[in-house]
Amino acid sequence: MQVSSLNEVKIYSLSAGRSLPEWLSDRKKRALQKKDVDIRRRIELIQDFEMPTVSTKIKVSRDGQYIMAVGTYKPRVRCFDTYQLSQKFERCLDSEVVTFEILSDDYSKIVFLQCGRFVEFHSQHGHYYKTRIPKFGRDFSYHYPSCDLYFVGASSEVYRLNLEQGRFLNSLQTEASESNVCDINPVHFLFAMGTAEGKVECWDPRTRNRVGLLDCALSSVTADTEIEGLPSISALKFDGALNMAVGTSTVQVLLYDLRSSNPLIVKDHHYGLPIKSIQFQHQLDLIISADSRIIKMWNKDTGKIFTSMEPEHDINDVCLYPNSGMLMTANEAPKMNIYYIPVLGPAPKWCSFLDNLTEELEENPESTVYDDYKFVTRKDLDNLG
Repeated sequence: MQVSSLNEVKIYSLSAGRSLPEWLSDRKKRALQKKDVDIRRRIELIQDFEMPTVSTKIKVSRDGQYIMAVGTYKPRVRCFDTYQLSQKFERCLDSEVVTFEILSDDYSKIVFLQCGRFVEFHSQHGHYYKTRIPKFGRDFSYHYPSCDLYFVGASSEVYRLNLEQGRFLNSLQTEASESNVCDINPVHFLFAMGTAEGKVECWDPRTRNRVGLLDCALSSVTADTEIEGLPSISALKFDGALNMAVGTSTVQVLLYDLRSSNPLIVKDHHYGLPIKSIQFQHQLDLIISADSRIIKMWNKDTGKIFTSMEPEHDINDVCLYPNSGMLMTANEAPKMNIYYIPVLGPAPKWCSFLDNLTEELEENPESTVYDDYKFVTRKDLDNLG
């Protein structure tokens, strides 16, 4: 376990350290743990919490028991049971997953949006059904009251698939040439989609009419920002009934009140990389935004940086475990990262021992000269000859 600190906020990296090869025997693994300090001090919170090469998306089920991740190669999904701290199952897929959604409280109902326009449904036992959408998809959202899936992608239309009737419904015709992301408000179920032209269109699913339009490309131009090219929308996330955060391809994060067309605050990442993920942390009123290089946590009222993290490998997705201080990332590397930040909240109940271990196992950044040495007496030397 490694510890870092920025702005007096301690961040514990629970995935730090080298992994032992699977082909080693138990005897050799024990021998390595005795010899190697890094291996001995590492913490494997969830056994084999990794992908063969790359992980692309990671999510937590609503009941908090299961963590699901997709990656390559070959394309696959892995489900981890937090109560057992190990992998529950692994399923290989026919094509790479663009994104996925867990529809049930546990892992029993999952929808995958795949490359090649495929939409694949899985039940508890495995693959259930597969269909295709007319154009390549980039994101989708599930509207619970009507059981509709809304797909956005390389088209001006938003495709609707009703899971109760098992058929496609009339599409929503938008003004955008293409759409990148979408989200549905958890309170009043307003559907919002971010377009390639830097706009956010809001639709009412009940009447299937557009009720609002935000020009985020224009709002992202401020005196403190430098923008090259037209900003497209790369991330979108609702917070409660009235707030919405929008991430752009030109590294800005804009926080909106839905009652106003002007952003409350504009935050620049200064890394020149598109925003990939936005999360809200309600206990401390923080926004957690990430591009492929850095995760920034900042106050949503003032924009002041709370802390930040720069993993070793590029970030593909960020997942905040509900009501806790645990943060997980999918990366351009086999190992998926787990961070524990006590200031954000307590450890999840399935690993409550972390609250005690973080103090006991905190590594000293200064290495001792005589670590892993054995002191011997003159008599011992004489016996050795």
